[in-house]
Amino acid sequence: MSTFKQGRYSVYLRPISYLIDLSIVIGLAVFYFFKEINPITFALVISAGWIVIAITSKFYEVYRYTREVTILSLIFKQMTIFLLLLLAFLGFYYDLNAVLGAILKYILIVFLLVTCFKFTIFYLLQKYRVSFGGNYRRTVIFGENKKTHALENFFNKNPEYGYVHMKTFGFKDKKNDELEEVFDYILKESIDEIYCSISELTNSQISAIVDFADNNLKILKFLPDNKEIYSRKLRYEYYDYLPIISLRIIPLEDSINMFVKRLFDIMFSSLVIIFILSWLTPLIAILIKLESKGPVFFKQSRNGFNYKEFDCYKFRSMTPNKDAHLFQATKGDQRVTKIGKFIRKTSIDELPQFFNVLFGDMSVVGPRPHMVSHTNMYAKRIDKFMVRHFVKPGITGLAQISGFRGEVETDKDIIGRVKYDIFYIENWSLLLDLRIIFKTFMNAVKGDEKAY
Repeated sequence: MSTFKQGRYSVYLRPISYLIDLSIVIGLAVFYFFKEINPITFALVISAGWIVIAITSKFYEVYRYTREVTILSLIFKQMTIFLLLLLAFLGFYYDLNAVLGAILKYILIVFLLVTCFKFTIFYLLQKYRVSFGGNYRRTVIFGENKKTHALENFFNKNPEYGYVHMKTFGFKDKKNDELEEVFDYILKESIDEIYCSISELTNSQISAIVDFADNNLKILKFLPDNKEIYSRKLRYEYYDYLPIISLRIIPLEDSINMFVKRLFDIMFSSLVIIFILSWLTPLIAILIKLESKGPVFFKQSRNGFNYKEFDCYKFRSMTPNKDAHLFQATKGDQRVTKIGKFIRKTSIDELPQFFNVLFGDMSVVGPRPHMVSHTNMYAKRIDKFMVRHFVKPGITGLAQISGFRGEVETDKDIIGRVKYDIFYIENWSLLLDLRIIFKTFMNAVKGDEKAY
């Protein structure tokens, strides 16, 4: 089994940028508007307004390949809309004619400080990549033509963008079985991103490359031409003036979405731990101990985000046995205790995983993590199984409320689970998480047929 690795966007940069920009916006306002306005009211309204405008205008969607002129246009758009919001808000407290000069001066200073900060971070990251070789992605290109040569030159001549180009492969007149040598190279050299010229590849080669990228957690992008490869949502990006297509859009790669989901996970898991597990754990512990010898909690290694292993916790529902880490519970399993049947039927056995959520190994909602032995087996047998590891695993998930929880009796069960997990990964929203949590709660109350 190969080691799965993937470069990631910086998960901290965007939230830090939000905090610094909001500090500038609110801090400067102290000198202009807080004499007659409640500072808490101002801070809440203006902060909320700034964030909504930023999300709508994509103000913080600045990547390593973003051009300076694009950054500048984003700043102008953000500041113009923010000025209109500020005028509308301050109109309730002031005669705008009397304070218009102060407002414009305030906006100008905010604009200058935000611009300086944004470009400072942008250029510092570029300097860091060039001088220290950090924050970089290793790339390969499939296909040789003018477009791929232009992309190769872009990577080689612009080290400040943080790409280390390793190799370009020509594919004309090559057979599909020769792709295996290329795939071995990608795994051996720990390549992060694959760029494909669609015109240089056959449909079968594209399918093989897509499957390989999905199953090995590699980012796959295309140089577009007139071919239609898939009827799915595609995202255009520009590296200098070269159009690039991203095949899979993962909402949780966005730092703000990641922050929102993590904040929700911390709040939700804390409430469960304080108001449920605090009193339920001693009761379950007594019942488990009265029926059988052994620990109250069951710990098992599972694969999580980016294929990393972590210890997943549950209330012990079986008599201690050497096969617990190898085989799932089946219907009528003699290893399951009497109290174990009850807590498995009601999903109470899963509640300790809220500590995993609090510690950051899991999320409340996401693809269910599998035992390491099962992950290794399914990764080889089930197409696109590894895509599930692009996000954190969950206590519950879309697959579980759609009839694919519990024992995997046939490959059809795991294929269905993967299908729903991929849909969740590509269509995540907080509203979808809430819907899944509600449906999970209802299933626990009614008792799920496959909970045994």
